Amino acid sequence: MRDVLTALLPWWRSGSPAGLATVTATWSSAPRPAGAAMAVGPDGSVAGSVSGGCVESAVYELCRSALASGAARTAEFGISDDEAFGVGLTCGGTISVLVERVCPDSFPELPALAAAVRDGRPATLLTRLDDARHLLLTDDSPMGTLGRDDLDAAAVAGHHGLRRLGDVDVFAASFQPPPRMIVFGATDHAAATARIGSFLGYHVTVCDARPVFATPERFPSADAVVVDWPHRYLKREAAAGRIDDRTVLCVLTHDPKFDVPVLETALRLDVAYVGAMGSRRTHRDRRTRLTDAGLADAELDRLSSPLGLDLGARTPEETAVSIAAEIVALRHGGSGTRLSATDGPIHTVGMTRDTSA
Repeated sequence: MRDVLTALLPWWRSGSPAGLATVTATWSSAPRPAGAAMAVGPDGSVAGSVSGGCVESAVYELCRSALASGAARTAEFGISDDEAFGVGLTCGGTISVLVERVCPDSFPELPALAAAVRDGRPATLLTRLDDARHLLLTDDSPMGTLGRDDLDAAAVAGHHGLRRLGDVDVFAASFQPPPRMIVFGATDHAAATARIGSFLGYHVTVCDARPVFATPERFPSADAVVVDWPHRYLKREAAAGRIDDRTVLCVLTHDPKFDVPVLETALRLDVAYVGAMGSRRTHRDRRTRLTDAGLADAELDRLSSPLGLDLGARTPEETAVSIAAEIVALRHGGSGTRLSATDGPIHTVGMTRDTSA
């Protein structure tokens, strides 16, 4: 839903109802995850997607109907021989979709949700599937209601997915701040990596100790450019609690006096990815230096070096694609193998239904 908030908010403020479809559960090889959303404006314009194209036309019509009537409903789309190229999912998966009308009366919590997402504050939006009532949980006081005190009391922030609260099905959409990508080394490869990191939805920081190279003008895609020694900056961010298990760290400095100290710090943090650029010879030398610094084999084995997948990359942009491909593969458990050389489902996430209270 994050992707459609910027479209929904102006419609909401104008008082013009919009239609909203949200994927609440998926099974098998579904094209988009739970939480994916599509909004249809009062003028018929569309933002977002629930299936990557397979059932968009059918969901569009449901949104238009909800926009006009105000009645919420759920719909399920799967595959069958006679509808696979009509309103079925050609991928072979199944999705459940909640369709509702969005306006100040039906969704008064929308501006507060948009503000939390904009400010990078955690938020959880709980929506009843039978009548589309909402309860918004942020770091402020709860806003809205699921219609009963016992349901509101049972709601807990932070768990994404479909839940059963008492006798009611509720979908919880969890909005976390964007994960961080920190790129160390103000190089042309860093500029390309910052661009693709931003494209993937990361909050990107470029850090380098050399002020002549670390400038916002050289890295327009970065959210922040920091002039500091990499290891000193990383230690400070970790101590402040701004590094978590979704953070990815890319060391592109090519200089032992920069990369060894920052890697010594990085490999002792609970982060999603630590990668370092360099040749095989550089990697061997770097590993020796890190061993001498006291890192254990288990810590060293977390290092992706040389970083990236083997794509035959030559340019900084191609190298950035290689780095991003490795990060995505590790994040979702991909093999990095060509899909044409594999069998079985393309999407292997299985069913995302969460029925915990």
